[in-house]
Amino acid sequence: MPRDYIVLRDLQSAPTAEPFGGAGPRMRGLPSEPVPPEPRIEVERLDPKDVHEISRDPEVAAIAPRMPTRLIEPRDDVETGASADGDAWGIAAVGADVSTFTGAGTVVAVLDTGIDSSHPAFAGVTLVQEDFSGSGNGDVQGHGSHCAGTVFGRDVNGARIGVALGVDRALIGKVLDDDGGGSSEMLFSGIQWAVEGGADVVSMSLGFDFPGLVAALTGDGWPVDLATSRALEAYRGNLRMFDALMNLVRAREAFGGGTIVVAAAGNESQRQQDPDYEIGASLPAAAEGVVSVGALGQEGSALTIAPFSNTFPQVSAPGVAIKSVLVGGGTKDLNGTSMACPHVAGVAALWWEAVRSSPLPATARTVQAKLLASARTDVFAPGVEVADRGVGLVKAP
Repeated sequence: MPRDYIVLRDLQSAPTAEPFGGAGPRMRGLPSEPVPPEPRIEVERLDPKDVHEISRDPEVAAIAPRMPTRLIEPRDDVETGASADGDAWGIAAVGADVSTFTGAGTVVAVLDTGIDSSHPAFAGVTLVQEDFSGSGNGDVQGHGSHCAGTVFGRDVNGARIGVALGVDRALIGKVLDDDGGGSSEMLFSGIQWAVEGGADVVSMSLGFDFPGLVAALTGDGWPVDLATSRALEAYRGNLRMFDALMNLVRAREAFGGGTIVVAAAGNESQRQQDPDYEIGASLPAAAEGVVSVGALGQEGSALTIAPFSNTFPQVSAPGVAIKSVLVGGGTKDLNGTSMACPHVAGVAALWWEAVRSSPLPATARTVQAKLLASARTDVFAPGVEVADRGVGLVKAP
């Protein structure tokens, strides 16, 4: 039976060895005339025979079944109370309040539910919007605006909410619709658009909806085992698609510095029920080359892992009772790795500025190395495990 597949094409890609495979890019032309990768995302309706045939095309880097995506829903079952009056607490926690850098000259992309461009937090920021969801630009859901506010939002009613206040140009890719749902080709197309648009940092607080795909198939009458198998096939294919796309993103570093891609680890863990109820980081955070982010809360003067935060992130950041933009005006507190991810994106923007003002190579590899190597480990409450908080709390330069 024919199905919709996402096809990632690039003239520098080696032929895939098997369906859903991916390979790293290779240079095209003479060694003295290297050409940057030019990925193209296409959706094609294919049957199994077509998939095998296309996989032998040397332009094809990867093929994956189309898969649903969703925003990582904020958690409202965490006992935190409202954040205190004044600045969002995550600003001081990551050291942005005392950093001499603001992210000036850095371009950040937020791939989410869009943005409330009329909110005072975004005054003075050039917002380049592109809708991949089909629901139009703007943010009805509110998730994308909250995340963008943490990255670069200006002060709201005298309170600081944004990490990188010097960012004056942002790419806003609406890859989730007004209900917070989407599909994987929207995300892949959004990443391609952001990278080609010059994004230094891409922030993604969303995930691939494996349970949703199983539920949709079983709702159509599929047996549970068959639905689960089909969903696993799609998840596997999209993981390899993401890895292949990230290979192309990294290959562009030689032609313009490159892009750091940051993603929320997910909110599926249930440590409040059982300390061992921990779920591993999910896609896209689990893809190769993506900086995955876990969420932290406050415990007195120390930090602890949020009970919902998925395990095995690379780094961690504040993600409980985070004050940021409320669509229509004002601010709202939310909990989630969705709220931690934009802290890391904002700190990455600060590191871009710091590296560009230093003798170091101004590349994504340098910035990511600084981001990871500078993470703090002296701020955690006893018992917080490395597997849950990663290399530590991100720290502004």
